[in-house]
Amino acid sequence: MSLRLILALAVLPISTAARAAERKPNVLVIVADDLGYADVGVQGAKDIPTPHLDALARSGVRCLSGYVSAPYCSPSRAGLLTGRYQQRFGHEFNPATLASGGTGQGLPTGEVTVADRLKQAGYATGLIGKWHQGEEKPFQPQSRGFQEFFGFLMGSHSYVQALDPNRGPILRGDQPVPLTGYLTDVLADEAVAFVSRHAKEPFFLYLAFNAVHTPNEAPPEFLAKFAAIPDDTRRAHAAMTVSMDNAIGKVMTGLRDGGLDDKTLVFFFSDNGGPIGKFASNGAINTPLRGSKGDTWEGGVRVPFFVRWKGRLAAGKTYAHPVVQLDIAATALAAAGVPMPKLDGVDLLPYLGGKKAGPPHDALYWRFGDQMAIRKGNWKLVRPDMSTDKEFGPVAARPMLFDLVKDPGEAKDLAAAQPRRVEELMASWQKWNDTLVPPAWLHHSQQKQAR
Repeated sequence: MSLRLILALAVLPISTAARAAERKPNVLVIVADDLGYADVGVQGAKDIPTPHLDALARSGVRCLSGYVSAPYCSPSRAGLLTGRYQQRFGHEFNPATLASGGTGQGLPTGEVTVADRLKQAGYATGLIGKWHQGEEKPFQPQSRGFQEFFGFLMGSHSYVQALDPNRGPILRGDQPVPLTGYLTDVLADEAVAFVSRHAKEPFFLYLAFNAVHTPNEAPPEFLAKFAAIPDDTRRAHAAMTVSMDNAIGKVMTGLRDGGLDDKTLVFFFSDNGGPIGKFASNGAINTPLRGSKGDTWEGGVRVPFFVRWKGRLAAGKTYAHPVVQLDIAATALAAAGVPMPKLDGVDLLPYLGGKKAGPPHDALYWRFGDQMAIRKGNWKLVRPDMSTDKEFGPVAARPMLFDLVKDPGEAKDLAAAQPRRVEELMASWQKWNDTLVPPAWLHHSQQKQAR
């Protein structure tokens, strides 16, 4: 054997190992819909067992102050997809359906999505589940960076009917397909199949469950397990949550079986807080937080938020500084080695991994119509929706101040005692607000009035 061949063979294992190490990580983003803050075991749920979500949280980092940038489904997802405050491009409210006059309403086509960026970097990209970023062709997933799409375009969907009379069909790409089982289970099966198809290349999978959004259509076998819950709505909610938990367990098993467990950066969060006595209540619980989906109270914007990357992030950790769903795009792009555009989100990996101290954000901001909020450190200044809050109804125009570390339930307003802090926070919020654009379309309640 020649010396040249011996040297070549000696180098081969090193080169192969180096190439394997250089493989870009997969990114899996799992989003629950209208999940209550306290509807997961590790978040305090007592009546709903969620072993798979608990395991996901304990195998990574649970963010104790995880937020979304909107208390509503579509704008929250627009922020996720772009890594930018959605009010910067007018996506402040849910788009109206086409049937109700929503022509031209959707994630603006000038915005670049994380799927666009990762696709360009060689990733296989897929969306399974809820889109809610516009129904017309230019807004649809496969026009926004997703090579594969299985799911539905509108804001909610039946769990048992492929063709929802109010919300349209289940689609594969742009073609209607039958529903072969309970939708939550089908979405999990589709996700496992996507992972298997793309096991040999880096992938970005956005798994957007419609669970646990209304309609409360629960699998009978799970409903029977919660016969002891007296409230019908809560019982159905529990059954739907457990169904989603099982589905997530199936997807995580698919990663392990495919040898991808340590090659996949996983995020889980809810798109907003649970609807508590507002809209169509789904039986969620946001304890100990105040408020609901649709509010800038903590109950509308503070959500379960877990990040896992086996071997790269320590398991069983909690992280106290505020993070937001805008950070997911930035973190995914940094992990993939994609040049970072100017985003509002921040790469969380150095913070969650302990390489950077201090908070990722100086402050977090919210604007949702007349509602506003800013969180800076322990302090939150908030002007929420007073229309459903009898206690504070007469003072709707006055922002309130809370120390969230001492008072996460926003019970003790400190604005009168600390007027200077109120003034400083309001000035910071106003400076941010001055960088935004007006909403591109009205809130659905205003659209109805306008018609």
